Amino acid sequence: MGLFDKLFKKTEQPEDRFKVTINDEFIMVEHPQRKTEKVIWKNITEIRIITTDEGPWMPDVWLALFGKEEGDGCLIPQGAEGWEQVYNIVSEYEGFDFEQFINSMGCAENEQFLVWRKE
Repeated sequence: MGLFDKLFKKTEQPEDRFKVTINDEFIMVEHPQRKTEKVIWKNITEIRIITTDEGPWMPDVWLALFGKEEGDGCLIPQGAEGWEQVYNIVSEYEGFDFEQFINSMGCAENEQFLVWRKE
């Protein structure tokens, strides 16, 4: 590895350890130190943006998808590969609250922002 490779090498971020699997049926999130989480698209009942005061050293913005069964759902940290793809899909849901989403992006405290709920 050359000098420039060392200088400009991307530093691994905590979000990089999350593996997000997305297909037509479900979203699954895996992490080496956490239980695997999964939710079926059609079972999503609520979507929240969760912010924390832990950034920038730890993930501080999470996309939280809740299913209709107890324990059914997943948390995806912003910056994880797949976060943007999932956001692009769920932001198309009828009634998605973009104002709440914008509010969440300006928050650096421990808060939850409801951006969608199944009617």
